[in-house]
Amino acid sequence: MIEVLYFAWVRERVGVPRERLETQAATVADLITELAAKEERYAWAFADLTSLRVALDQDLSSFDAPLAGVREVAFFPPMTGG
Repeated sequence: MIEVLYFAWVRERVGVPRERLETQAATVADLITELAAKEERYAWAFADLTSLRVALDQDLSSFDAPLAGVREVAFFPPMTGG
């Protein structure tokens, strides 16, 4: 079981702030493929990965990162600020 968190416009598109999922995904990219296939709202949220970031157990990560042992995946837009 994995906890998936959505922030900012990702949460708005998906419609929920978090969910617990059973997944067979080996990597973040595999998880995104599974999520995008669930419903149109997920496909819309994950349509442009260039405007998306991911953190695994609160550490910034990449889409090819393995999910083995990961308890939390968070998706959010790039951070800006100064």
